[in-house]
Amino acid sequence: MKTIQQLAAQLKDVHITGDANREITSLAYDSRAVKPGALFVALAGSKADGHDFVAAACRHGAAAVLIDRDVPVESGVVVLKVPDTRAAMLAITPYFYDYPSRKLRLIGVTGTNGKTTTTHLIRAILLAAGHRVGLIGTIHTIIGDKTLPVKNTTPDVIDLQSLFADMVAAGVTHVIMEVSSHAIALGRIAGSEFDVGVYTNITRDHLDFHHTFENYIAAKAELFSLVSAPGATKSNKAAVVNTDDPAAPVMFAACGCRRLAYGVENPADLTAADISVKARGASFTVKGPFGALPLNLKITGVFNVYNVLAAVGAALVEGLGPAVIKQALEEFASVPGRFELVDAGQPYTVIVDYAHTPDGLENILRTARQFATRRIIVVFGCGGDRDRTKRPIMGRLAMDYGDIVIATSDNPRSEDPAAILAEIEVGLKEKQTAAKGYEIIADRRAAIARALRLAQPDDVVVIAGKGHETYQVLKDKTIDFDDRAVAREIIKEMN
Repeated sequence: MKTIQQLAAQLKDVHITGDANREITSLAYDSRAVKPGALFVALAGSKADGHDFVAAACRHGAAAVLIDRDVPVESGVVVLKVPDTRAAMLAITPYFYDYPSRKLRLIGVTGTNGKTTTTHLIRAILLAAGHRVGLIGTIHTIIGDKTLPVKNTTPDVIDLQSLFADMVAAGVTHVIMEVSSHAIALGRIAGSEFDVGVYTNITRDHLDFHHTFENYIAAKAELFSLVSAPGATKSNKAAVVNTDDPAAPVMFAACGCRRLAYGVENPADLTAADISVKARGASFTVKGPFGALPLNLKITGVFNVYNVLAAVGAALVEGLGPAVIKQALEEFASVPGRFELVDAGQPYTVIVDYAHTPDGLENILRTARQFATRRIIVVFGCGGDRDRTKRPIMGRLAMDYGDIVIATSDNPRSEDPAAILAEIEVGLKEKQTAAKGYEIIADRRAAIARALRLAQPDDVVVIAGKGHETYQVLKDKTIDFDDRAVAREIIKEMN
């Protein structure tokens, strides 16, 4: 707990009305999460203004409210008025939780694709080395052996610092987290001291938020500035960067710490040789400062070669040797919804993947093409209320690699599914040939069913876009929908 006066001391411009010695037991920016004794932070968001919920926060027992414009407040509730409540929240939250990241080895993984798999690979290696590990990412949050659901790839600052504090209390020593560009730009990681920054790649995505590709790159690079920021309380800082990616120099330029490069095509500290990709696994040799390390993996795809190299780099920074790295990587089975095989006894291969960007889709389809002996049938869509420019690009890529393409809904959100599909179809038409065809089926279940009914022995069916998600976001509701479960159900019905 902290007193209001202690919190106010972290701010440059604050006016207090009420008892400054009152103790605050928790922080909340959602009035529904307010508990007795909490400080409620009124944030002005894109859809709602927290100042409109100050009264509700007071009814729920808020001891104090943080505001940047005058609103009615219940008698007895302390008021802290500041110029900008979001900036104030970013300043006081890490302090309130006693800067928990300083008590952890914090490894941040950023990039357009590969973050989830890379974080899980690093976790597997650290676990094999005997560490107690936490993970924060797209699929779930893990504290030791406890798994929690997530709302954002990177939680907002209050949720994140609270998680770090819980991890410290649980005896966690290392935390690996996916760091999204949104989280960096919105300050969600404020007050977090990172020890290792890992960069996977950057491709066209999130331009609806960042507006330009240059802004997107700059947001990613900010993680590496944080790794080597002044005032660090821990040593052994490092940046692990994919030097095959064109933006690698920007990442390296942002950091002032140890640099470890990995890649397949360009010279690097860590490279891969003798790469062999098959449907159910890949093998290659990692070459690095330790010599040569042959690996036989249960995960596949050249994109996973990069993810493995990134994980090896992070493990080396943490002082782990080749033996434990090899053991962990060769035992690693999969990440939910990442090139996940669906086996329901069918005579063809079904793969479900989260790929929802042009680069992600191309990666999985290129991998499928490497081992496919017959046709590739592609089912995919594009999310609504997101970057529209990638829709025709993904249509072209699907036709480039697929023999039959079925365009369908992803998470249409507030957009008309037909309008999204029309933009995808622009790319499909450009690449359509006499030998390759496409269909437009807005209903995702019907689209998957069509693909599976078209599939013949030894074909490969790729269902892309939603991966691990167990829901579909429509205009007026969210429904249960899991591509893996739906595929199994349809195959069972067909048998």
